[in-house]
Amino acid sequence: MTSPVPPPARPSDPDLLALALDIAEEAGRMIATAREGTVTVADRKSSSTDVVTQVDRDAEALIRQRIAEARPDDGFFGEESGGGEGSSGLTWVVDPIDGTVNYLYGIPHYAVSIAVVEGPADPAHWVERVGVVLNPASGETFTAVRGGGAFRGGRALRIPSPPTLDQALVATGFAYDAELRGRQGAAVARMLPRVRDIRRLGTASLDLCNLAAGRVDVYFERTLNPWDHAAGGLVVQEAGGIVVGRAGAAPSRDFLIAVHPELLSAVEDLLDDIEA
Repeated sequence: MTSPVPPPARPSDPDLLALALDIAEEAGRMIATAREGTVTVADRKSSSTDVVTQVDRDAEALIRQRIAEARPDDGFFGEESGGGEGSSGLTWVVDPIDGTVNYLYGIPHYAVSIAVVEGPADPAHWVERVGVVLNPASGETFTAVRGGGAFRGGRALRIPSPPTLDQALVATGFAYDAELRGRQGAAVARMLPRVRDIRRLGTASLDLCNLAAGRVDVYFERTLNPWDHAAGGLVVQEAGGIVVGRAGAAPSRDFLIAVHPELLSAVEDLLDDIEA
C-alpha cells in the first residue's frame, strides 16, 4: 500500500520574512538604478493622473519571478499583473513601486511593498503573516511579523501615546478621480483648524510606517487597494496601532484609518463632522 503524501510543512514566518526582504532589496536596487536614468509614463490606468512606468512593470515581474522560484505553490496578487490563488493557502500581496508619481518626479518617497497573507487577497478575510516596506531612495526598511513585532532596520517600533486630537499630525492622501479629489480637499480644509497640521506625502505604505514610527499621529485615506496597505498595515498593528475601516469595518477601498487605539474614537467623530 502506498503511504499518503504528507502535506507540505508550514513555512515559518521568519523564513517568509527573510525571503520577502531579500526580494524587496533586489527589486529596490533595480528601481533605484533605473531612477538614475530617464523615467517616463508607460500607461495610464483609472485616470489621466493614475500612471504606471515601465519600471513598475519590470519590478513586479522580477518580484513575481523570485516568489515563483522559491514558493511555486503560493498565490500572488500584484498591482500591475494581478495574479491568482495558489495551493499553499498563502498569497503574496505586492506593490512594486508604491508612490509611482513621486518616483516619476524623482521625489525620494516611494517604496517596494511586499506582504504575505494567509487566505485570499481581501483585507476582510486575510490574516497578514509578514510585511516588508522598503524605500529604495533612502534605504530605510520597515518589517513586521505577526506576533513578532515591527522594526525599522533593527530597531523595534512602538507607537507612542497619542496627543489630543487638536495636537495630532494627520497624514492622508487623495483619490485619482477628480470629482472625489475635490470633495476630499474640501473635507481636509474643514479638518485643518481642528488638528496640528496635515501631511500628504504620496505613498500609503510609507505613511503607515511613519505612523508606526511616531512620525505622524493619524493616517486615513479612501480608495486604497489591498497592495497599498497589506505590508504597512501589519507594521502598524505590530507597533501597537490599529488599522480599520469606518464603524469597525475592515479596511477597504471605502476607507482606511490607522491610529493609536486611544485616539480612534476622536478621529471617527472628526471624520463624521467634516463629512456631514
